[in-house]
Parts: sequence; C-alpha cells; structure tokens
Amino acid sequence: MKKTKRWQTHWLMLALLALCLISCKDDNNNDKGQAAPPFDPSKPVLVSGFLPKEGGMGQRLVIYGENFGNDPELVRVLIGGKEAKVISVNGSSLYCLVPRKAMKGDIEVQLGRGESPTIATADSIFKYERKKVVSTLAGYRTERDDQGWKDGKFKDEDERKMAAGFSEYGWLHFDPINSKHLWLVYDHNDGLYLLNFEDSTVTKRRGGFDRPRAIDFTLDGKHMLIAEDRGGDQDRNILKLSREKRFEDLEVVTRYKQCNTVAVHPKNGEMYFNSYEKGQFFRFDLNKYFEEGLGEKDYEQLFLIHDQEWEYRIIIHPTGNYAYIMVVNQHYILRCDYNWEEEKFNQPYIVCGKLKNKGYEDGVGTSALINRPYQGVFVKNAQYEAENKSDIYDFYFTEIDNHIIRKLSPEGAVTTFAGRGSSSINSDPNGYVNGDLREEARFHHPTAITYNEVEDAFYIVDSSNRRVRKIALEEMDEE
Repeated sequence: MKKTKRWQTHWLMLALLALCLISCKDDNNNDKGQAAPPFDPSKPVLVSGFLPKEGGMGQRLVIYGENFGNDPELVRVLIGGKEAKVISVNGSSLYCLVPRKAMKGDIEVQLGRGESPTIATADSIFKYERKKVVSTLAGYRTERDDQGWKDGKFKDEDERKMAAGFSEYGWLHFDPINSKHLWLVYDHNDGLYLLNFEDSTVTKRRGGFDRPRAIDFTLDGKHMLIAEDRGGDQDRNILKLSREKRFEDLEVVTRYKQCNTVAVHPKNGEMYFNSYEKGQFFRFDLNKYFEEGLGEKDYEQLFLIHDQEWEYRIIIHPTGNYAYIMVVNQHYILRCDYNWEEEKFNQPYIVCGKLKNKGYEDGVGTSALINRPYQGVFVKNAQYEAENKSDIYDFYFTEIDNHIIRKLSPEGAVTTFAGRGSSSINSDPNGYVNGDLREEARFHHPTAITYNEVEDAFYIVDSSNRRVRKIALEEMDEE
C-alpha cells in the first residue's frame, strides 16, 4: 500500500474510532441523545465493513454493521479464529483489538449468550501482518527456583524432559561454521553448553572452566576462544578449544588476571582481551601465535580504560573499523577506532551513557542513561544500506538492571527496543511476559544476546527468569 493510502486509512479509522467511542460514552452516560438499542435476537446481525484493512497484533479495529446492541458482554469477535478483545459497542459499530496470530484474517461477530449465538461474517479478509514478538525458546523457573541444571529439549509436554538452568550471567555466540549451533557459557559456572537447533536440545558439552565470561572464534572457525576470569597474574585467561577435537580439548593461549572478555578482529584475526584489575586493554597476535608459537605473555597493552576495577566487554564492528567497549559496572559505552596502519585500536571515547551515572533514559550520546550494559551485537539495517550510509549496522545490547534490550544507532542515538511493557501488571520494569516488544514484553536481568541473520532473530539469556528468550516474527504454529 502506498504511503498516502496508508495515511488516508489511518485517519479514517481514527475518525470512526472516535465516533464509536463518543457514541459509546453517550450510551453509557445516557445524557446525550438516545442510546443505541440493545441487541435484538429476532433480527439478523450484519457486518458491512471494518477499518483499517490491515495491521498486526494489538491493532485497534472498528467493525461496523447492524444490530450489535450496546452491551460488550454479549459480543464476541473472532479474527482468523482467534478471539479479539472487545472494548466497546454502539449498535452499528464496535471497537476491538486484533489478537495475536490472527493469520487467516476472516472476521466473525457473534451476538448473544448460550450455545447458539447469532453470527455474522465480513465479506473481506483482514490482512494480518506478523510482528516481531518476544517468546520463550527454552528453560523454566519453578516457584522455589529449584529446577537446577538439566540437559533436555527446548520444549516438551513433559517438563522433566525439558532443559533447565540458565541462571547465571551468560554469553552467547553462534558457531561461524554451523549456524544451527549456539554456544553458551556462564559466569560462576564451569561448563560449555550447546543449544542445538538441529534437534532442539540443550546439552552441557564439557566442564573444567572457572568463571568463563565470553566466547569468540578464530577467523577460520577452527578454534573456539573462551575468556576466563581468575585472580592471579599467572592464571590462565584465554583458552582455546579445537573443532577437530569437537571442542573437548583445552589449551591455554594467554595468562593474566581477571579477564572479562575476548574478541577477534573480523578482518585480520588479532585477539583482544582485558583485565578488570586496572582496566587494561590488551592485543595478542593470533596469526603469529599459530605460525610462530607466541608465548602466553606475548601480548601488548594498548591503553587503560579509565581506572581499576572497570568491568567491560569488547564487541568489534563487522568491518573492523571500530569496537564498542561496554563498561558494565560504570554504565556507559565507549568507542575505539581502529588504526589500520598500525594495526591496533586507538584510545577510546564515550559514545553513550554517563560515567558512574546509571539510569533509564533514551537519548543521544551522553544524554542517554543506561544501567549495566552486558553483551551486544551488530545487526545490518536494510534502510541504511539502501541510503548508502557509511555505517549500515545498528548495535543491540542488553541492560541487566533496566531489564531491557536497547538499540544504539551509528549516530549515537539510544532507544528502547524491547522490554518494560505490561504496565498494567505493576510498576516494576522487570518480569516474565511474552508478546509485543514494547507493549507487553518483560525481561528480568537479561545478559547474553546474539543474532541469527538468516532467521532475523535475536536470542537472549534472561538470567533471573532462568530462560532463553527469542525475538522474531510471530511463528505460525506457536501458541
């Protein structure tokens, strides 16, 4: 539909909706004119039209016709076989909300109580548009929160066969060679876990870790790298596992204390990691490591982030032109640009948030307030690509204590992408609710996030809800 036509439909729908609501108010107050007559079961019900003609879940819809009566309790509306919420009714019009997954789009209005209501159907079909929603992929939480860890299926009628756990702050990374494999590690946990979309199972692949914090892969995908957060100068901090050994072996690459992150440059394969000790940012040449056998201490400190005990994560842009540094415990995000001549990152600068100033506020740059950003992922924006922009990626990231997923544009604008919905439940921003990204969905301490470009889907470890959540278009067969 052309933009002009969309706006015409939009305004016509609003006009009809306003008339419907005004009429219904008049009927309820019975102080302006004559109220709409009640439903007459001796007469037929007619549906003559509806507006708008298309929309998604939660769309406000006005249906008009005859003999709808004046009591919403007597009216039932089905759209695509799914029951809509009826808000008001006024004789020749009624106002309702389009239900979730009303894919078929046929509209049916039922009037009257009992097993034999009077039924009318619309001649045309409502064009249902699927929306991105939050759903649950795997996991559950008992009332006692004693489900523990279990390997198992994503979903099963028998809860005992379902995977459970997902209780710590996690980190997700899709396998670069097998897009059906999603790898997961947790802080304060000893395991490496696999979410296998080929058979819809979650399994612990191996243990033996001590506070694994992040995952990345070498450019050829042959080796998995895991950052480990340990306390001593000589403790291992970056570990390597080999694909040819099914990621079951374990080899120390570098050693230093309190490592929170590992990131491989997407173009030349250099490895970057940090230390919580003084906020150090280190570079390690993986190419020389594989070719010449660099030692466990043969890395280079490029700069200090700010001060000691700065917990942060490094996420490198797909082009390799820059990286974001997510300072978890100081509530801001830095950007450091890559120097292609010197083959190293330059000193960073703030791109959004304020140092030691946590809060919740959408905005641009330092006018935005954030609260414990954790993991992020770059996602290509088709509109930027069509406009031939120099940077065609948005950055989506989790915020633990705001219980949301945020989006950071290349220009530094921070907006809320998902979470903090269902305001009628209570005033708390956290919770466990699936559905519309902003109107309904709630998270509780989301930590890990990753993105599958083929599916156009996000996967999120929702830590305090003990689940892995998904953001994608509504699924046709999902209940």
